[in-house]
Amino acid sequence: MLLDITSDQDFLQETTRKYIEAECAVATIRALRHDSAGFDPEYWRRGAELGWTSLLVAEADGGGSVSGSGLLDLTLIAHEFGRHAAPGPLLSCGVVAGALSRWGTAEHKESVLPGLMAGTTVASWAHAEPPPHHRLGEVRLEAARRGGDVVLNGTKGPVEAGAQAAYLLVSGLLEGRLTQFLVPATAAGLSIHPLQSLDLTRRFARVTFDDVVVPASAAVGTPGGAAPQIEELLRLGLAIQLAETAGAMDAAFTMALEWAFSRYTFGRPLASYQELKHRFADMKTWLEASHAIAGRVALAVQDGDDDAGELASIGKSYIGSYGPELAQDCVQMHGGIGVTFDHDLHLFLRRITVNRALLGTPTEHRDRLVGVLESHLGDPGEAIR
Repeated sequence: MLLDITSDQDFLQETTRKYIEAECAVATIRALRHDSAGFDPEYWRRGAELGWTSLLVAEADGGGSVSGSGLLDLTLIAHEFGRHAAPGPLLSCGVVAGALSRWGTAEHKESVLPGLMAGTTVASWAHAEPPPHHRLGEVRLEAARRGGDVVLNGTKGPVEAGAQAAYLLVSGLLEGRLTQFLVPATAAGLSIHPLQSLDLTRRFARVTFDDVVVPASAAVGTPGGAAPQIEELLRLGLAIQLAETAGAMDAAFTMALEWAFSRYTFGRPLASYQELKHRFADMKTWLEASHAIAGRVALAVQDGDDDAGELASIGKSYIGSYGPELAQDCVQMHGGIGVTFDHDLHLFLRRITVNRALLGTPTEHRDRLVGVLESHLGDPGEAIR
């Protein structure tokens, strides 16, 4: 995905690849579809020892990365997650750990962050809300002051690993302004309802807050000032997600290409037919463009470029559209066997399809881009006058 990586980054990616291949064979992934958590806690703890959960955490808080660019390192790991349809709440734990390192209180960093980095605790970002408030950026959960406490009422979902998380980073409206709170999953009045997931190993939940009381110190960052924080977390999440999706696209394409060259029809390799060559050329173009876009987004978000938000939305618009199309074409290339559960191709189709719907759909990100364009152009009426 990234064209120029250091030897340390290459070692990190290779170590992750070997670990996932050893611990998450296809048979293991298939067996996890019956597991309530979708991943083995010991597998996750050992993955955390490789640095999966601490890359977005500052060195002063016990984190750090092999290259000094934590997000870039994390996208290399995410790419391997996609290429192997690997289990584990990589995005959710990474985003929450990064948020606590940036804006958390001393108590958050002392009592919660170490467990996240060690892989013994799972946390999730509870930002999205179910219909009718499911549009990207729409938040309706209410936070009201009550003495020295804050009372939360509303619903969040889908929340990745919601039923497995010990803590939830919840976004809500405090006096009409966005604020984030770190809420224990055991808080009174908080109920978690598992949802069905298309992905075999990722679990999601709907979380309901019914007069959930948390201390005012549960706020992560300045109360009422979370809008830029949420935008930053969205960009981080998109960079991780796009890298993972590109990895899954790569695995699906490789599988289809190998099949086409090894499968013979009428005495000829399937790949020798001109119509299929054209389709493979299209898919290869989409794949290489997706790698390039995912890498560019990661670099822009890592460096805090002014256009990082625009690039993230461009990436989601493109990869979110062409990823599922590539995966569906790979299924068709396999013929009848491609639509069976016994074939492994659907593992990557599922990962790509679920990612398309999370952190905003391609359509919603195109709407964001239109808003950016309009803000640059200003008032069309003024231009005419």
